[in-house]
Amino acid sequence: MKTNELKRRHTFHNNEPEREEFFDAVAAGLEREQKEFPCKYLYDEQGSRLFDKICTLDEYYPTRTELHIMQSNIDDIAGRFGDNVLLIEYGSGSSLKTRILLDRLRDLSGYIPIDISKEHLLHSASELKKQYPDLNVLPVCADYTKQFNLPDNADAGARRVVYFPGSTIGNFHPEEAIDFLRTISKVISRNGLLLLGIDLKKDPIVLHRAYNDRQGVTAMFNLNSLVRANRELGTNFRTDLFKHYAFFNPSPGRVEMHLISLEDQKVRLNGTTVSIEQGESIHTECSYKYTLHEFEQLAAKAGFRVDHVWTDEDDMFSVQLLKPLL
Repeated sequence: MKTNELKRRHTFHNNEPEREEFFDAVAAGLEREQKEFPCKYLYDEQGSRLFDKICTLDEYYPTRTELHIMQSNIDDIAGRFGDNVLLIEYGSGSSLKTRILLDRLRDLSGYIPIDISKEHLLHSASELKKQYPDLNVLPVCADYTKQFNLPDNADAGARRVVYFPGSTIGNFHPEEAIDFLRTISKVISRNGLLLLGIDLKKDPIVLHRAYNDRQGVTAMFNLNSLVRANRELGTNFRTDLFKHYAFFNPSPGRVEMHLISLEDQKVRLNGTTVSIEQGESIHTECSYKYTLHEFEQLAAKAGFRVDHVWTDEDDMFSVQLLKPLL
């Protein structure tokens, strides 16, 4: 392989959020009446590793159910993509589900994994390059909820297919999800496709178990957000004075994840002090669940139509292919 070709296949695009952006988001969140920690900052290197472990837990049905749907329907899914595809994955993580697509798609111009955790992304991209030496892998470290540029050396003539698995769309409030889907429609243009995972509404007991596992991995994942803030922002959160708390809120149709303060405490933040009362919570994540009809309506508001839906036999989860409305 020529030197310039090697260089092209090993390009890394770093748009990692700056520390100041992290600080501003945490500071603003702690000033709200319902204190918040932006869920995207759960995913530093350690947080990403813990989330990978969550995905293997017995109680956490989404990953294995989505994998089963993908594996059972991959010929149909891949057949709808057409030729000369540029695959773009938002929130790529370990690219576990993506390998199902990479193994079946025969006319890929490239794969662009996008993730906010730089170290995790680099490791995953390195593994992919070993497993798929002929694939043009162009990793991008970025906050994909904001404006960012795709690599200049991506094939401009290829059909863009955005892959957004894992029901991550549920982490957006509905109006935010609509705005986010609209940004994706601009990325893929009229000829593109969007393949994404949508978690479906189900027995709240099943949801409770999925976010409150017996091993406490989800609790460690949640608390790691405070560990990260201490390390990167110089805060002095006492993780032993917070308790992981997750529950299904039926009115908005979402699982909420919180960190509950066990005592009155004060947290240092760049020379100022934030008071947190006993029993007060920091809201760290939402995970909205949808019926098929509810999501179809949401997608339509964002300018998409649902082209096809694949589900498991128990209707726990769905993989959906969306096309821009003409």
